[in-house]
Amino acid sequence: MTQKGSGDGNNGGGGGRRQKSVRVKTAHKRSLSSTLWLQRQLNDPYVAEAKRLGYRSRAAFKLVQLDEKYHLLGPGKRVVDLGAAPGGWTQVAVARVGSEQGRGCVVGLDILPMDPIPGASLMQADFLDPAAPDKLRDLLGGGADLVMSDMAAPTTGHTKTDHLRVIGLAETALQFALEVLEPGGAFVAKVFQGGSEKELLDPLKKHFAVVRHAKPAASRADSSEMYVVATGFRRVT
Repeated sequence: MTQKGSGDGNNGGGGGRRQKSVRVKTAHKRSLSSTLWLQRQLNDPYVAEAKRLGYRSRAAFKLVQLDEKYHLLGPGKRVVDLGAAPGGWTQVAVARVGSEQGRGCVVGLDILPMDPIPGASLMQADFLDPAAPDKLRDLLGGGADLVMSDMAAPTTGHTKTDHLRVIGLAETALQFALEVLEPGGAFVAKVFQGGSEKELLDPLKKHFAVVRHAKPAASRADSSEMYVVATGFRRVT
């Protein structure tokens, strides 16, 4: 699972500062693609802002921007971050629900180990484990108000294949969300441009009052990633 960065909820979006462009020379034993990736990292204002604020990666700003637009987080809410490592979205959630002050609860779940995050409960487990929903409810003290996933499968370079892999992860995350969400709750997951496939969109429309697609400014312009944002969860038998 490929994950995110982190943020502190009080920063509006980052990346507002201009910086001098850095060019990277191709070094011995470094491929051209690696050189271009390094150059992009060094010249990315969100990367610089994340480092300045002590965030774990630039992806935190995506959740910050989604929250500012759709008001997904708030004091006292109970939040689940699927595929949470290295913990960026979890840190944004902690800051915005106030769990360090005991006003909410944030659980980050990943099959990979994570460094501790003050104010969050971290669970190293596969969310496909049948026992995971009950364990998570125990940590939350009940159901969740928001289930979010920034998971992405390793890319193959084949657009259709990569799209289907991400949609598959989103579908699996949704099935988990349907088990733990409280009525009125919300669900956020990464998809690719082209929208959600019918297999994902149909259950979203069935179980949520409003379903939208969004591309936060922090998503790179050349990236096809988008997010599906579903609000107003309702249990349908």
